[in-house]
Amino acid sequence: MALFRVFQRTALVTDDELEKIKARMLARMITAPDPGPWKDGVILELTDSNFNDVMSKANLPVFIDFWADWCAPCKVMRPIFQAMAREYSGKAYFAKIDVDANQITARRYGVMSIPNFVLFKGGRPVERVVGAVGRPGLEMALRKHLG
Repeated sequence: MALFRVFQRTALVTDDELEKIKARMLARMITAPDPGPWKDGVILELTDSNFNDVMSKANLPVFIDFWADWCAPCKVMRPIFQAMAREYSGKAYFAKIDVDANQITARRYGVMSIPNFVLFKGGRPVERVVGAVGRPGLEMALRKHLG
C-alpha cells in the first residue's frame, strides 16, 4: 500500500511538471515570430532577387557563404559549413549565395575572393572570413557574435 502512495505522488508531480512544460511550449509557439523561409539547421539558398526580403525576416544572426561551383576551396568548406548549420541550429541561420549567378549582391558586399563568409546581425554585416580557413576560423567569427 505504501508503495502505491509513493507511486501516486510521483505520478501527480510528474503530471504537474508535464503540464507546466506544455504551457511554456504553447506560450513559445504562440508568441514566436514567423521565421519566414528560415529553417534551423538548413542552409538557405539566396539570390539577388530574394536577398533583401529573406534577410529582413531573420531574427537570428545569419552566416552567409559566398561561393561558386568552380571554386575548389569552396567545395572543401562546404561540409564544414553544413555541419555548423546543424550544430548551431537555433542560434544562427546559415545561407549560401552563388557569386556567379548573383553578382549584384556579391558586389554590394564587396566579395572579391571566395570562399567568403559574411556574418550578418540585424541585417548588417558584422564579420567576414575569407578563404578556406577550416572550422576553427568560421567558429571563431561566429562565436564572437552569439549571445
